[in-house]
Amino acid sequence: MKNKGIKLLITAVLMSCVVGVQAQEQASPLEQVMDGLSVRNIGPAGMSGRVTCITVHPQIPTTIYAGSASGGLWVSANNGQSWSPLFQNEKVASIGAIAIDPTHPDIIYVGTGEGNPRNSQTSGYGLYKSYDGGQSWECLGLEETRTIHRILINPSNTDEIYVGATGSAWGDSPRGVYKSSDGGKNWTQSLYIDGKTGAGDLVMDPNNPKKLIANMWEYRRAPWFFTSGGPSGGLFITYDGGEHWKKLGEEDGLPKGNLGRIGLGIAPSNSNIVYALVETEKKNGVYKSTNGGKNWFKVTESEQAGNRPFYYADLRVDPQNPDRVYSLWTYVTRSDDGGKNWKTITPYNRIHPDHHAMWINPANPAHIIEGNDGGMNISYDYGETWHFVENLPLAQFYHINVDDQLPYNVYGGMQDNGSWMGPAYSLTVDGIRNEEWSELFFGDGFDVVPVPGRTDAAYAQSQEGNVGLVNTQTGYSELIKPTHPDGERLRWHWNAPIALDPHAPETSLYFGSQFLHKSTDNGKNWIIISPDLTSNNPEKQKQLESGGLTYDVTGAENHTCLLAIAPSALDQNVIWTGSDDGKLHVTMDGGANWVDLSKKLKGLPEGSWIPQIRASDYDKGTAWVVANDYRRNNWSAYLFKIEEFGKKVTRVVDDSDIFGPILSVWQDPVEPNLLFVGGEYGLYVSLDGGASYTKWTDAVPTAQVMDLAFQAREKDLVLGTFGRGAWVIDDIEPLRVLAAGNGLSTPTFFEPPTAYQWERRQSPGVRFAGMSTFRGENRRFGARMTAYLPEVAEDNKKKLRVDYQDEAGDTIYTQYIGVKEAGLQNWRWAMWEKGTEYPEFKVRKEEKEQSDRRGAPVLPGTYTVTMNWDGQTASQQLKVEYDYRMESWVTDEDLA
Repeated sequence: MKNKGIKLLITAVLMSCVVGVQAQEQASPLEQVMDGLSVRNIGPAGMSGRVTCITVHPQIPTTIYAGSASGGLWVSANNGQSWSPLFQNEKVASIGAIAIDPTHPDIIYVGTGEGNPRNSQTSGYGLYKSYDGGQSWECLGLEETRTIHRILINPSNTDEIYVGATGSAWGDSPRGVYKSSDGGKNWTQSLYIDGKTGAGDLVMDPNNPKKLIANMWEYRRAPWFFTSGGPSGGLFITYDGGEHWKKLGEEDGLPKGNLGRIGLGIAPSNSNIVYALVETEKKNGVYKSTNGGKNWFKVTESEQAGNRPFYYADLRVDPQNPDRVYSLWTYVTRSDDGGKNWKTITPYNRIHPDHHAMWINPANPAHIIEGNDGGMNISYDYGETWHFVENLPLAQFYHINVDDQLPYNVYGGMQDNGSWMGPAYSLTVDGIRNEEWSELFFGDGFDVVPVPGRTDAAYAQSQEGNVGLVNTQTGYSELIKPTHPDGERLRWHWNAPIALDPHAPETSLYFGSQFLHKSTDNGKNWIIISPDLTSNNPEKQKQLESGGLTYDVTGAENHTCLLAIAPSALDQNVIWTGSDDGKLHVTMDGGANWVDLSKKLKGLPEGSWIPQIRASDYDKGTAWVVANDYRRNNWSAYLFKIEEFGKKVTRVVDDSDIFGPILSVWQDPVEPNLLFVGGEYGLYVSLDGGASYTKWTDAVPTAQVMDLAFQAREKDLVLGTFGRGAWVIDDIEPLRVLAAGNGLSTPTFFEPPTAYQWERRQSPGVRFAGMSTFRGENRRFGARMTAYLPEVAEDNKKKLRVDYQDEAGDTIYTQYIGVKEAGLQNWRWAMWEKGTEYPEFKVRKEEKEQSDRRGAPVLPGTYTVTMNWDGQTASQQLKVEYDYRMESWVTDEDLA
């Protein structure tokens, strides 16, 4: 077969992925504020997230690179003791493949887009190259392939690179095998079949780099269905570096009929031995070649060799023993006799299932690193025992929520990792450790909603509408999933929507199938208050036929279901709903009648997803509607503002505003111009109600911002990302002031949040936890102060003076804050009075502008805080409260 796809010369460095070098411009006030606000990653890491690829420095086996499904690329220089992210501000965060130049290990190639296309698969945008070990990157093109699953480097000529592009899961796209002979500057499409058949696997003969074997895999996903396998795919081999390819078939020993995904493994110690895990029309099995892939024979059809090939079809061969083979699937199984018999080496009760990545030490094959839906594990005895790497924060949150406790908790459900709660900040001395997070509900986790007024209850759910009322202190749960009173089948989405009734949140809630269900007794009883609010298209309800060659029905493709519910806090009769097939409805009479607004969403393709709606806090006829259509290969950005119950509809985000699909939105309840938008590739801020947007970079990484929650008391915005865990932006007051029209042209002192005199205890679990323990970023303790200075001299030596006065007007403490540059200034007051000063200290303090010595803690109360910058002053009131946990220890005399 001679380059069936035409020799296509692809210029690697395209305008769409090159960032030009521009003159340094002075940052705007918004950029300065975003740069100065406290942004904290609180994890968690105890359940980690999906690891898709692993490789190790060829000369330093303690340097590990790990790619994740949606959390970017990570590196550890100390065998997993600690990790650093390497893909913070690139366009995308989904990693499908990693390859290191064996002769120049600082050169790293990364293919973006996860190659295991489940329903939550995140796509990429091209191939990247680093010359400095991952500290900086350039894009080499191939963006429209969307998914790169393999990268191979010719060890004899490292400028020769092969890329296996699986292609977009959701529609036709460029795909196949690509080759570069100049280190990625230019590309030739070496093997192409058609727009739906891409590279499922690709291996190179280590002794003859011109010989490669490729699985070309025909597959397609739709939101309601997927197929794996077909006549276009199969196994292909080249002996001349991709100039010519031959398709292997039944005459070569492979099974008859259509083939699907094929996992390949070639023995480094004897490259004549090649293994293939083949998806077939009849029964999947392991096939083997002893002549380098020319001929094949079946070894076994044992189910212990693998299943679910669309999600995992990976084989690895021991570098020194050609008879020892590993298969990565729900479990990791090992064969020690050339594939005939298989043994499970990752027990379900100890190691997370669903495995995708493995590296075997070529010098010591007992040393294995493997990755799965729950992170990474390391073995030193061929997989007999494993060490879990508990410090990779790759949690994939579908939703995020907060409660009103002190400190407040963050709640959320994760892909394949259950539903969790943990502190937004910890009253311990060693950060937010994994031990402070609690799993509330099993399965894939989705929305978790704390019950207001209670500290021991939350609603949590797993896939297909399995919702429970959970006692968060004991772990007890009651399944409260609604049923239809007439026995009609209810259609539950993989990620079914739930919402509290804001007018009776302690007891009332809504839940969505194809109908809207309401309960007024915490889910004990339900009524249906709507007709079918979807298209009810029977062609999109054939999930029992889904899978293609391998039958696969898990609920992930359930369709024509509700996705979003948004009751109005301003009117108990107003409720908005959105569905996975593009239906937008509103009721203005509590469900008696419904208005279909779907056709009002101009420019949105019919049948798109509506995953989130935010009912306005300012007007009951207004709502913000998030829509996306990437599951049908449409990568445009859609966000609509609905006004007057649909009489006016405005698309407030398009591709000129934000790159990639929109996932979430949140409007500040105090300042209407302040809007946050969560996208497929990051967080965006608008100060003008959606007229323009700025991406939050550096502190907030490129990641899917699936959901946003707000803690009103502390003015914190919480981000639930799909791949980088939960993030807290502490105290967004400066953004409110900017959005209100204050250009911050003069020194500005922002209203501080209430300060608590917290007592801190030792962290739970291990006393001296070493360096490998994950520590979520904790909030600094003390009263939090923030000011903005528009101008600061480059050689500034002046300090910001801050005076604290009690209710009698007496100055009880003076603080001097060093200022390095213009922009946001943050400091803390430990809430103590001025201590005793010796005469010599007083003289030195005045000369050097030093803060007062520490004295006794101040009493709870209201204090006036005045800042003085170069003669300009501004004051704010600060409320100080004592630690409520000390109530039984504190007397009225103590507070007098």
